[in-house]
Amino acid sequence: MAGTVIRSLGPYLISTLGLAFDGRALWVGDRATFYINQVDIVSGTIIRRLGAFAFRPAGMAFDGRALWVADRESKYIYQVDVVSGALIRRLGTYGFDNYGLAFDGRALWVVDRTNKYIYQADIISGTLIRRLGAYAFTPSCLAFDGPAMWVVDYTNKYLYRVDPVSGALIRRLGAFAFDPYGLAFDGRTLWVADYDNYYIYQISI
Repeated sequence: MAGTVIRSLGPYLISTLGLAFDGRALWVGDRATFYINQVDIVSGTIIRRLGAFAFRPAGMAFDGRALWVADRESKYIYQVDVVSGALIRRLGTYGFDNYGLAFDGRALWVVDRTNKYIYQADIISGTLIRRLGAYAFTPSCLAFDGPAMWVVDYTNKYLYRVDPVSGALIRRLGAFAFDPYGLAFDGRTLWVADYDNYYIYQISI
């Protein structure tokens, strides 16, 4: 059934903030240590960790070869090589409070938690393409499922599915987390990271 918890991973002794799926494993941000951890989605084991290059790592996204990490402190977005852990480059800020990130296959999307906007940015030039309303009282993270985008509302604990072309709201699901601060799509289901209890929930859609 759509909108139900399939299983959970954890708890991890980390401040789970930000989530991304690289095609095989999850990447989980750790606000306390400034590391990003690669997690096996079958066993839940932490495989390895990389430096986040961010003072306050928040949202993450995987573009097919590298991770993007949003830094709430500097307002920059860093591209990190997942093999070497090296910093590739950085993009400038697109909002007052950069939080969630998502990659749609061509462009990067950034959610501004304070101003409640979602910005689409070119990953080559860093140019802002456009912005959409976030449909959330406190938008905290993003994920793309192919045709549509998911937005987490931290305050109301909902997941909103939004059309990225028109900006129209398609539907909503419960987030199943007390402090939802990470979201990823694995090709079939959503994963939600809970900052409060350190669990990651797999949710059917």
